[in-house]
Amino acid sequence: MGTVSQFHQSLRPPAHRIESEEEAISTARNLAAAFRHQASERDINRILPFAELDALSVSGLTAITVPPDHEGLDVSNALLAEIVAIIAEGDASIGEALESHFSALETLRIQTAEDLKASLFARVLLGDRFAGAAFTEGTELTAEGPGYRLSGRTWQAPGILFADWIAAAATAPPSRPVTLYLARGEEGAQVVDDWDGFGQRTNGSATAIVGTLHVNADAIAPAFSSGHSTGISLGLLLKAGVSLGIARAAWSDLMTAIGDRSTTVLPQIGERAIRIEMAAAALERAGRKLDIAQVNPVEAAMADAHFSASAAAILAGETALDTANALFELAGETSAGIGLNLDRHWRNARIHALSLARDKLVHTAGEYMSEPGRA
Repeated sequence: MGTVSQFHQSLRPPAHRIESEEEAISTARNLAAAFRHQASERDINRILPFAELDALSVSGLTAITVPPDHEGLDVSNALLAEIVAIIAEGDASIGEALESHFSALETLRIQTAEDLKASLFARVLLGDRFAGAAFTEGTELTAEGPGYRLSGRTWQAPGILFADWIAAAATAPPSRPVTLYLARGEEGAQVVDDWDGFGQRTNGSATAIVGTLHVNADAIAPAFSSGHSTGISLGLLLKAGVSLGIARAAWSDLMTAIGDRSTTVLPQIGERAIRIEMAAAALERAGRKLDIAQVNPVEAAMADAHFSASAAAILAGETALDTANALFELAGETSAGIGLNLDRHWRNARIHALSLARDKLVHTAGEYMSEPGRA
């Protein structure tokens, strides 16, 4: 595979460098407004948003979590979650691709050696995109020279079709969890567009299949052992961001659909508006706790961030589904036309919720809150 610096050459123009959090959120709003125009058409016809993802890269928005040590902005996690929500409101599938990208960058930040980190963060600043994945059981990773020989396939995962790099979890012999950083276009690796979900239809979900590929030792990082790692918590927080974006998109279409009849359903409207505001507040609180855990990654801080991120993900997911249902309950036949495609909000919320291990999170939350001295 060669050295890390030789992995990949981007064909996109160099990305703009975003200089402030204010610029980041302004950029997100402008892009989301553009994405919204044809989001329904892309969903109906399954037109993959490659151009839109390239616009995200060139804008510099995909690089806003690069640490200052690597010449990045490193926005707060609460703002990052809001930015993902803004993009997801414009197009939920694009928001989910961002969710995967930023989660992979957090794994890169906390796991990898400095040389690999410097090389890949430099690529991110130029506009390269990442996606997280995991190799299935039966994948072979065997020692070979200064690295490993890889053969296997990943589970289906969002964002792979749009990614320049795949951060894939695997097990190195004898039983060591690792993350492999693979250039998507590497010879011997193939990406298969095999996603057929009824929601999130254009989120770039795919399976990566590797025949035989040599992976250099410098492209492999040991996986973080804690179940409360900031990588896991950030993934939950950004999943909440996508759900919040879906809820806001459904809410916007609801208000348009009911029009002048809004006064007849004020209590129901007020209830949904409050739930959306509660979900947004939960994201902000979880983001602040995650900021603390990243600065001081002790187990107590990481567990606290994981608890809050879990709560935000569950609440936002339920809010997205409830708001999408309300669109039909309150607007009635006005919302039922096939051409309007308003059912995409429910489909997106339902499919996105499937990737959240709700029962496991609730069980973990119960254990956390039952610890001595916490009541």
